[in-house]
Amino acid sequence: MSKIALALLFLAPAGMAFAGLARADEPKTVCSITVNSPDERDAFRKHLPPGKYKFVELLDRKHDEWMGQACERHVQCDVLVISGHFNAGETFYSDKVDVEASLKMDELERASCSRSCPSVFAHLKEVYLFGCESLNPDASRYASAYGESGRERMRRVFSNVPVIYGFSSAAPVGPTASMLLGRYFSAGGASEVGSGHASERLLRVFGRNHMVAIRGARDSDPGASERRQICEFFDDRETPAAKLHSIHMMVRNDPELGRKYLARIENLLTSLTEAQRDDPQFRYRLAEMGADDETRDRFLALAHASHPYGVRARMVRLAARIGWLQPQAEHDELAALVSDMLAARSVGFGEVDLACTLNDDGALKGELTRVSARGDAARGVGGAAVLACLGSDTARARVLAALASPDDKDVEIAQAYLQHHPVEDPAEVRALAAEVMSMPPSDAQVRALGALARLHIADRGILDELGRAFAQAKTVQVQRAIAEVFIRSDPDALRGSGLAGVLRSHRLKSPDGRPDLIDTLLSSLG
Repeated sequence: MSKIALALLFLAPAGMAFAGLARADEPKTVCSITVNSPDERDAFRKHLPPGKYKFVELLDRKHDEWMGQACERHVQCDVLVISGHFNAGETFYSDKVDVEASLKMDELERASCSRSCPSVFAHLKEVYLFGCESLNPDASRYASAYGESGRERMRRVFSNVPVIYGFSSAAPVGPTASMLLGRYFSAGGASEVGSGHASERLLRVFGRNHMVAIRGARDSDPGASERRQICEFFDDRETPAAKLHSIHMMVRNDPELGRKYLARIENLLTSLTEAQRDDPQFRYRLAEMGADDETRDRFLALAHASHPYGVRARMVRLAARIGWLQPQAEHDELAALVSDMLAARSVGFGEVDLACTLNDDGALKGELTRVSARGDAARGVGGAAVLACLGSDTARARVLAALASPDDKDVEIAQAYLQHHPVEDPAEVRALAAEVMSMPPSDAQVRALGALARLHIADRGILDELGRAFAQAKTVQVQRAIAEVFIRSDPDALRGSGLAGVLRSHRLKSPDGRPDLIDTLLSSLG
């Protein structure tokens, strides 16, 4: 071996070590998506040393397509901080009226599944989710539109990320979170950010605020095949025709998956542009699926056995969209659904809301006589409300009378009906308001007042009576419910009413001391 080669052999490890050291010394990049409060982001900026960390805000409020632009910037994020209200929902959002920016989970999932945003996702060591229920594991109470918990969805979206921080319940408000972060950083936490290791110190500081830490899903974890299957709905590298073919094969192999992934299939088909739907390859795959009679029959059999009824209705509508049901067959399926609902004797808010929704265009009005014959269930307020949704005047009168019922469930059913068929006749509105105001203080009265508020009352006489009812109310809950009626009423009808004086003179003390609807109303009155 030559002396030069020998020298290089000894120098190589030192050179590689130097390169590794250089990479280690590079500042970590903290990316942020600040939908609501900047407090959390600013706490990171304030306490992390600039020489070791640099900061990039990804959200650009001036552009609707800010997520795509953030991906195109090729900023390599080591840490991602997301701030916004969440509540185990579909969107991180702001409570500020003048802020329209939001972060939809579907967009995050699309970027993650499509590998279209490697700069943001591929190198993440930590994600901080400052939103309520962001890592709640209870899908029975806090579930996305797809029926999964925030925890499971975040694990999939941020797959392979070593540490994901979030909240299993309510998260602290921005200023509180900022204060706690400051306490954490002052205790030496700054050196831990971006390490890819869960910080026991941070979890202790947020111990009373339900903060938890998990890691993103790995390919070796159980459920990897299901995660890949879900990603097919979001992966922009696949054409709509290819996605539809995958759905067809999935449902043909197991119709239960058609029900399980119903919302995803619906959202995918709804998201397609006219050009995508007219694409010859997509039309071919749709016709191919529509001609699959065996899969259709198995899917519809599953739909008939599905509960709640809303799922069955959506499966019927999807079958029609695919081409498995012609218009008359779809009509018959939905009419049979309403008939079965009445016969089941368990008609509540959800069933009434569904019946009214199905007949929003009057398509089922002609089925009134047929479904009315389905047994004694129609004798209850729920059954009457379903018949009223289909156009029965007799049933409608009974439902309106139930708005002042002492039974909270009956009031809830009447509320469901009124959301679809609000009362517009002034005499009927006056009669309803009088009945509701004469109810004894109760949860039922509070609910009835909420339904009354959505009638957007413009009758000065009714509003004056409500003012007197406010002054005589015995509970804060009833006063707040009356305040909502005023807030939703015609502003012109409140001018010169002296309502502000009544509110200030007679409002009951709030048990929690926090601003409420009465304060909102007073603010609007000036």
